[in-house]
Amino acid sequence: MRKAEIVDALVDKVGISRQQSGSIVELFLSAIKESLGKGESVKIAEFGSFLVRQKNERKGRNMKTGDMMQIKPRKVVRFKASYQFKKSVLK
Repeated sequence: MRKAEIVDALVDKVGISRQQSGSIVELFLSAIKESLGKGESVKIAEFGSFLVRQKNERKGRNMKTGDMMQIKPRKVVRFKASYQFKKSVLK
């Protein structure tokens, strides 16, 4: 599902204009991005949690050349689905 389809679903279910629906979806996603950018986790009840995790420096291999190399430390976003989410999706 794409963002435009989420906007359309909101228009159909709530009965607001497409422009209002687009603004709501954009605000929702911006709030999540802003919180994650600060290093905070985002928890949505009965859906799941978005977490920012620090990965340490490690050894890796360049797949093209086969040379060993150091992979720099970095932050990654992780999604952990809630029990209710798993239960509804993985029937």
